[in-house]
Amino acid sequence: MEIRNKANRMRLLNGKMPQMRAFHFSWFAFHLCFFGWFGIAPLMAVVRDDLGLTKTQIGNTIIASVAITIVVRLVIGVLCDRIGPRRAYTWLLCLGALPVMSIGLADSFETFLLARLAIGAIGASFVITQYHTSVMFAPNVVGTANATSAGWGNLGGGTTQIVMPLIFSGILMLGVSETLGWRLAMVVPGIVMLLTGIAYYRFTQDAPDGNFDELRARGELPPASGEHGMGASFKAAAKDVRVWALFVVYAACFGVELTINNIAAIYYFDNFDLSLATAGMIAGLFGLMNLFARTLGGIFSDLFARQGGLKGRVRWLFIAMLCEGVALMFFSQMHVLALAIGIMLVFSLFVQMAEGATFGVVPFINKKALGAVSGIVGAGGNAGAVAAGFLFRAESLSYQQGLFYLGIAVILASLCALVVRFSPEVEAEEQAAYREAASGAEEGALSLR
Repeated sequence: MEIRNKANRMRLLNGKMPQMRAFHFSWFAFHLCFFGWFGIAPLMAVVRDDLGLTKTQIGNTIIASVAITIVVRLVIGVLCDRIGPRRAYTWLLCLGALPVMSIGLADSFETFLLARLAIGAIGASFVITQYHTSVMFAPNVVGTANATSAGWGNLGGGTTQIVMPLIFSGILMLGVSETLGWRLAMVVPGIVMLLTGIAYYRFTQDAPDGNFDELRARGELPPASGEHGMGASFKAAAKDVRVWALFVVYAACFGVELTINNIAAIYYFDNFDLSLATAGMIAGLFGLMNLFARTLGGIFSDLFARQGGLKGRVRWLFIAMLCEGVALMFFSQMHVLALAIGIMLVFSLFVQMAEGATFGVVPFINKKALGAVSGIVGAGGNAGAVAAGFLFRAESLSYQQGLFYLGIAVILASLCALVVRFSPEVEAEEQAAYREAASGAEEGALSLR
């Protein structure tokens, strides 16, 4: 049995449709989680002086911030299959707000490290966002819906680079010291996350026709046990080589984005002799590209699928990944500020389009274990960030060298996209489903005229 009555069009201003409520709440919740997750990154120059952190210690906190998310993403994916995305998101937002607000209690490298480790759990919000939009939208628009919700969520990586220094400056204007200022600044995203968690539970539902427990009671969804249980769901996903190929691909796109979010501000601050606010503003441009770049990746995935089916989606993923790697290598060689910013924007465009292209493929790997597949692939992004983190913690390796090596790794990882293949039967089935959904969207558009 499959989820029925998925939306075949995106009507952004229609708040009555459960599909669009889920879309808007999921991207906004992910945006806030991203804000809390990386809220400390643009303030690291201040934290470094306050706690006396070395480059290696900063690198270790970067690794900690993304390492725990690997485990939580694996768990949260199968949890969505069991309890539904609505309750999963509510719990994650409400519990995740606590370490975000309490990081201000850190008074040493060890306590700061533990706080960033705990905060990293909210990075699992991405999996719930992708899961929720995947069960709400039909094949002809699922790539666009997934990419846009994730892109607008990832936008939090850009807004936090810009807004957190402003919040910090505003607190300093009240006469607070820098030592206390960065601690108080982190309370803001924590409070908003808590309120959003309550609203998510109140205003969304798991699927177009109701919540998972209601669908199971009506026999419209398999029971969350036995062959459809959490263990079986994870096992089905884990034994599929295509899932691990996408794990590597996502490690090389989203993992790279996480790494840049962590180092961009301090990179510009140290290498171009800029103020903290200016460095944060420039670093924020990288994340702000999510406003449209990841959506473009999903739109192109759906367009490639129109003519090439699932093969077309995979082909586009490979192209986006290859261009990302080349652009990153060019960015690593820039020593003039204007050129560095320009190439960074080109690189940002492709890294985020690659992310959108990845989750234009994910919903079609295994529909019966969608949560587990999303969780494993999503965890790949954090695994990539952990691996990249080791490049930037070494005192002997400059940031420019680390970025160049990372670009080479991305090009090699792009080859894994070509491992993802589908049987002729699945290709034909999904092509028919695409055409049916597309024709339904066209009929709906005509009826509105």
